[in-house]
Amino acid sequence: MKITCFKAYDIRGKLVEQLDETVAYRIGRAFAEHFSAKTVVVGGDVRLTSEPLKLALSAGLLDGGATVSDLGMTGTEEIYFATKHLGVDGGIEVTASHNPIDYNGMKLVKEGSRPVSGDTGLFAVQALAESYTESEVEAGLAKYSQKRVSADDFIQGKCSISTVKLQASGQYQLVSIMDAYVEHMQSYVNCDNFTPLKLVVNAGNGAAGKALDAIEAAFIEKGVPIEFVKIHHEPDGKFPNGIPNPLLPESRADTANAVIQQQANMGIAWDGDFDRCFLFDEKGDFVEGYYIVGLLAQAFLEKDPGAKIIYDPRVYWNTEDIVKSAGGVPIKSKTGHAFIKERMRADDAVYGGEMSAHHYFRDFAYCDSGMIPWLLVAELLCLQNKPLSEMVAQRIAAFPSSGEINSTLADPDAAIANILQTYEEQATVVDYTDGIGLEFENWRFNLRKSNTEPVVRLNVESQGDIQLMQAKTKELLEILKKN
Repeated sequence: MKITCFKAYDIRGKLVEQLDETVAYRIGRAFAEHFSAKTVVVGGDVRLTSEPLKLALSAGLLDGGATVSDLGMTGTEEIYFATKHLGVDGGIEVTASHNPIDYNGMKLVKEGSRPVSGDTGLFAVQALAESYTESEVEAGLAKYSQKRVSADDFIQGKCSISTVKLQASGQYQLVSIMDAYVEHMQSYVNCDNFTPLKLVVNAGNGAAGKALDAIEAAFIEKGVPIEFVKIHHEPDGKFPNGIPNPLLPESRADTANAVIQQQANMGIAWDGDFDRCFLFDEKGDFVEGYYIVGLLAQAFLEKDPGAKIIYDPRVYWNTEDIVKSAGGVPIKSKTGHAFIKERMRADDAVYGGEMSAHHYFRDFAYCDSGMIPWLLVAELLCLQNKPLSEMVAQRIAAFPSSGEINSTLADPDAAIANILQTYEEQATVVDYTDGIGLEFENWRFNLRKSNTEPVVRLNVESQGDIQLMQAKTKELLEILKKN
């Protein structure tokens, strides 16, 4: 059987066509067998199909020789935390994050929450999963099935696999690590530093609400003066308020409006598996992830002077300037969680950030978290006694950025080659860390192609000259349109 939902860094596919309970079983069994995993934690986001997929995955893990600890509804970072905290051999989160509602997928880690990507065993798992015969898979599922459901019932969240039968195997258990997770989250800030704050929080009908409630309860117990204004908070796998993806401008209005109406200090919105959070200032304006990287780098260097900070090569002048000014060591890495995590481990970096709102932390097993960033920024608001808009305004003026602009092209490679030929002789620096990065006297750009679609992604920034940045962005886009 050919399985088509394996990607470079994770598993994502269209329901029924690419991913169903039989495929999930295959993946679980292959993961356990390939990595000789004897203990695995699993969890799933709020999507209706995440529970049936997670149970079928668990059945495969059991048949592959693993004991399974099921965390229930979780965000991806809870799986990262549990894998390290419990000392197990691996962890799998069933999630499609911000993908359309008719998709689902999985994110996999090995012991120590080390990422599983195409370079570190993901495609070997795929090959093994494809090797099982249909009769093997049917027999495996039958052991734990209450009754097989139709494709329509599966999409509505109905399970073939029985939790009771899984538990009867003696190798499957429901567990919670929430108390330990919340305690770890609080370790990144000093609760005594907080002054009264009002925060609008938008879980997007996703899994973030449950974790946030637990953090709020711990804050109340400690007397931390934070008031949470919750919108779209309750988990709902039908996503009545749209797919949780605050990176899309059309998904930001509810958070922005609530910040203004509530006169809040900051707004926070998460994606579907809350491994990314997106921040809004007190005016309801969305703050680009690029400038949050600089804020977090500053926060860590105040606590750990001289530390190493990892950043991605799309836009970085602001980050480099902050890190160097604070006495830290800036280190450039190729874009993507597997590359960032590998580089952080190699250099023992305290923090790594991408403009896409993925933030990585050494003390969080070098993994990304969507809860730690807002905690640190909230603490900074109190320590600096400044509104968020003021904290980022100077940096935006110093290093204005275009944001990432995607262009669909017939031949991305030819387009990139044409841009390189046009600008290379004028450039003072030509960098190939990820796509092409060219620097000039007071502006620079990065152009890279997508791994999965005929799209090129452009980022432009300048030194203190927004008109120049805008003019160069327009100029580059005009050239790209000709390809």
